Amino acid sequence: MRRQPLLLAALVVLPSFGLKAPPVLAETAPVPASPSLSAPQALPLAPEVKGPRPKSNPTVLAPAAKELPPGLQDLVAPNPLALPVKPSQVRIRELRPLGLSDVETLVEVNNPELKAIASQVEQAQSALRAQIALWYPTIQLNANSLPSYTGGQQFSSAFTGTGQQPGNTITSIWRMSAVLQASWGLINPTRTPQIAAARDRFEQAKNQYLIGLRARRLEAAEAFFDLQVSDETVRIGQESVRSSLVSLRDAKARFQAGVATKLEVLEAETQLARDQQVLTQGLADQAIARRALAALLDLPQDVTPTSKEPSRVVGSWLPSLQESIIAAYAFREELDNVLLNISIANSEANAALGAAQPFLNIAYSLTGGRTRGVQFANRSTPGVNFGNEGWSVENTVGLNLSWTLFDGGAARANYRRQKQVAQENSFQFAQQRDAIRQQVETNFYELEKNNRNITTTSREVISTRESLRLARLRFQAGVTTQREVVDTQRDLTQAEVRWSTAISDYNKALARLRRFTGLDQVGLCQRQPLPATSPRAAGTSEIPVEPQPLIPACRAGSPTGSEAMPPGS
Repeated sequence: MRRQPLLLAALVVLPSFGLKAPPVLAETAPVPASPSLSAPQALPLAPEVKGPRPKSNPTVLAPAAKELPPGLQDLVAPNPLALPVKPSQVRIRELRPLGLSDVETLVEVNNPELKAIASQVEQAQSALRAQIALWYPTIQLNANSLPSYTGGQQFSSAFTGTGQQPGNTITSIWRMSAVLQASWGLINPTRTPQIAAARDRFEQAKNQYLIGLRARRLEAAEAFFDLQVSDETVRIGQESVRSSLVSLRDAKARFQAGVATKLEVLEAETQLARDQQVLTQGLADQAIARRALAALLDLPQDVTPTSKEPSRVVGSWLPSLQESIIAAYAFREELDNVLLNISIANSEANAALGAAQPFLNIAYSLTGGRTRGVQFANRSTPGVNFGNEGWSVENTVGLNLSWTLFDGGAARANYRRQKQVAQENSFQFAQQRDAIRQQVETNFYELEKNNRNITTTSREVISTRESLRLARLRFQAGVTTQREVVDTQRDLTQAEVRWSTAISDYNKALARLRRFTGLDQVGLCQRQPLPATSPRAAGTSEIPVEPQPLIPACRAGSPTGSEAMPPGS
């Protein structure tokens, strides 16, 4: 497939761009001249390719950074429960220039959403360990009297039908008893499928972490590219304002000399207002992009990131479309998670069916107790005063059988329901497979489109810039009007905005392809030597861009700039 050369950049092919080298893809068969005459090939099933229970493979992705490098250690995320309560605590005190690699490192270490996903992996591992414990016996110790004391006094003043004589009865007895119970499930039909389902959920959690890590890296790259294009918009706005100030200066000079009309001065002022609006929009987008990146990186509350790298083309995507699609199928953990969902549903079906099968447990109990005390009766009949002291030990061992002979068909119905869930997940696998291919194809075509747009918009910027220079010369020579200069200047501003947007969109599509395919075969562009300061157009380098005061909305809403008056006044 032919590719357009990148703007002002020679390609240096690098096999890796921060990630481990992916496995070598199999060579694709040559496309026949008449595809309609070739017999369709039978596609293999996913369980045959990936296995019915695919394991998470963290080696396909470079591990996330655990700590910040020395130059970024002061940007560690604040305490997750920290909450500012004073304006001084959220006042920006530092603008920190960051590069793309710095942004990716910070998002791996600081991003709270990624930390939450890592915690979910640990939770799934704990849940799996809890299910594995079903293979072990359980031992319980119950002590209802540890110890217990019974004390009281009873008085009877008359004879009763039982022959009890009148008098007082005083009781003071201490009791202590404990039961040690042990149980071990010899036959448990639900144990194995429950452990299998927990193990599959653990694999899903690990896959979800890889998915989240790639997503956070992609979000960080896109936010960084948005910041770069906002910086370019500010630069373009400043250059446009300088150019408009030059045009306004020339128009006023010609008007004072009597060789121009007031209309030309008004046209120059109108263009200056338009360019100031472009600059205002760029400054607002820049501030929003900076704070959006700061929120994604979870930076300290008083730090705002800036871009220390100019907007430029990162590189060129080397794999073909077909290789990219096959790589996405092999590397995307979303497909593995759907297969694990099928496995979990089958395990839940087996567990539901096992609930109606016999359970056999071996049980053992050891019961021990001791009683000590005295009971005293103040009566006229001798022999009613006695002490109470003794102990007892009892051992019990046996088998417990539990079997649900009839449940109204509930177990069989739950089994069918889980099998239907597995069938539903198979349809979701097809949907996810088609969505993955669409993502790869869309971004592949977007990459080619933006590649062409970079070429065309760069030519547009160069030609429009020369047209503006010639229009100014013609205007100064008196052979054209201010309208031509204004229109050409507006075309230049729009062309530069489209050029910077094309570069940003190209880099975003490249980052998405890396995210969606798991590949990192990118031909990096050679870095161009850049001056210490940004170049400016000739004749505008000495024109300062003064900051505009913020007029209250009530005054700015009036066309005359004065305070808005109510109707009828």
